[in-house]
Amino acid sequence: MLPRFRLSALNENIAFFLLNRKTNFPSAILFLIFTFYFLVSFGQQAKPTRQQIQWHEMEFYLFVHFGPNTFTGKEWGHGDEPEDVFNPTELDCRQWARIAKQAGAKGIIITAKHHDGFCLWPSKFSTHTVRESKWKDGQGDVLRDLSKACRENGLRFGVYISPWDRNHPKYGTDEYNDVYVNTMTEVVKNYGPVFEMWWDGANGEGPNGKKQVYDFRRFENTIRKIAANAVVFSDIGPDTRWVGNENGIAGKTNWNYLDTAGYKRGNGSPSMKALNSGNENGRNWIPAECDVSIRPGWFYHKEEDSKVKTGEQLFDLYLKSVGRGANLLLNVPPDTRGLINEIDSAALMQFKKLRDESFKNNLAKTAKAYWQFTIDDLPNKEMIIRSFQRSKDGYTINLQQFTVEFEKRTKINCIGLYEYLHAGQTIRGFKIELFDGKTNMGTIDGTTVGRKRLLTFPAVDITSFKVYLDDKNGGDNIRAVTSYLIDERLLEK
Repeated sequence: MLPRFRLSALNENIAFFLLNRKTNFPSAILFLIFTFYFLVSFGQQAKPTRQQIQWHEMEFYLFVHFGPNTFTGKEWGHGDEPEDVFNPTELDCRQWARIAKQAGAKGIIITAKHHDGFCLWPSKFSTHTVRESKWKDGQGDVLRDLSKACRENGLRFGVYISPWDRNHPKYGTDEYNDVYVNTMTEVVKNYGPVFEMWWDGANGEGPNGKKQVYDFRRFENTIRKIAANAVVFSDIGPDTRWVGNENGIAGKTNWNYLDTAGYKRGNGSPSMKALNSGNENGRNWIPAECDVSIRPGWFYHKEEDSKVKTGEQLFDLYLKSVGRGANLLLNVPPDTRGLINEIDSAALMQFKKLRDESFKNNLAKTAKAYWQFTIDDLPNKEMIIRSFQRSKDGYTINLQQFTVEFEKRTKINCIGLYEYLHAGQTIRGFKIELFDGKTNMGTIDGTTVGRKRLLTFPAVDITSFKVYLDDKNGGDNIRAVTSYLIDERLLEK
């Protein structure tokens, strides 16, 4: 058995730290081994960019669907709605931002332009905007108000700009691609920075009965120039992908990799299964984002006030999205006043309370953790520890099982595993055995881990648990482990 390795603080923000371990490898040799391992083992698949790592760390943020549909009762506007339809009586973007912050969301993405073509800002490239409405006598600007409110509340600001435009007269012509590029540029320059550009895959007919051939390569190149720190969402990324459903649920197997060669956005996208689970051997790092609405519809409809998801339902979605390594994009549509409805706000606060109560006490914080191997391992495998950062923020070891041992018998019903994404995603399977002394109290099996894997099970009193990993690169890419005792009613449904 290895000398003990102690986790100084076993939580998702603290890595494993090595104590009192002497190595037989000179530092230069270790460096060469690490370099060779990194180039050979990790060279075939993309690693997350700095922007993607920042996006992963956001976990949860809000979607805001707002526009003429809010007032007409539609979900997809036709583009011929009079501009005066849009007339919120008490619009307060600061209220949106305060509620988002209080709910623990890290940002807000707004439908700056939905399929109806109506722009929530006075665009120079459209005549179907807030400028043409009677709201604030044509002087209003939702994007200005919201981007400012986000900055004031420490939230990141993102935009959904639908390529499909059922109003613009240039739609269906080559000139419309110029219009779209100019529209994106206008939004980013006037209201940025933006953390995410959200592209819907819908492509229907415009007012002239034509469909548009989108120049997405040009769109991507434009975003890279004007918003270098933003991630771009679509069916095929390039930075983050649709999860394949609008239920807010990622696959139990969820790879951050996706193959996109031969696919396109919309009808030519990868299969729903591939989008939901990713591709183990995919070349591109395109993690899943789970979009779901707090209501049955995406826009506010008064008749749905009694159908708002509860805090417990939202917590279950959190386990099935963030708890499976994805991000959660929760739509909370403002009502006709231009306010987040009191019912929606109450559900968000309950959701935040449940998260805080469930994860405030990491029971593994004072536990010991150590690797184990048998004498049979030694002739065939030298122990190699590979450090990825001088700050010891993460490393891998080529031993694939470890034990977490509590100071005393402890009741738990939730375990969290966290992968070190800077090194890529390499864990393709795991098994956790729960022990009370030497008695096996149960086994939990799973596949991928990713940024965060939360596993819930009926509460059990244990003294330790063992984690067995199947890492496709033969390492141990776990950066942290946590355990909790949450309300039994909140176990994953």
